[in-house]
Amino acid sequence: MLAADELGAHRESLERTPEALRPYREAFDAIAADAAQLLLVAADGRRPVGTLQLSFLPGLSRRGAWRAQIEAVRVHEDFRDGGVGAWMVGWAIEEARRRGCALVQLTTDKSRTSAHRFYERLGFVASHEGMKLALEA
Repeated sequence: MLAADELGAHRESLERTPEALRPYREAFDAIAADAAQLLLVAADGRRPVGTLQLSFLPGLSRRGAWRAQIEAVRVHEDFRDGGVGAWMVGWAIEEARRRGCALVQLTTDKSRTSAHRFYERLGFVASHEGMKLALEA
């Protein structure tokens, strides 16, 4: 699902060789070993249809508030517009509340205008300008 769109097709690997999958497996193992990281997989009973990563970050600002960071939200193209994404993000928001977070944040590529509308419908506000610096190996 990570490679199933225009952006992901250029930055994710479509190869299924052990060497190509190694960085994904290493990342999965690191996430699974960290209590501040969660991976959510939505399934239709037969196969995965959606996924997201939820990270819990301590911070000094906002009086030492914890925040939850939502990343890698993907819904299989056959299940889009069926409520899977809203359910997953809603679950993440409730888990952030349960863990005492003061806010939930996410980033989405500027070109993903439909994703922007989706997050706005869920109550997210584009209140900050995000910036990234790619560190090439």
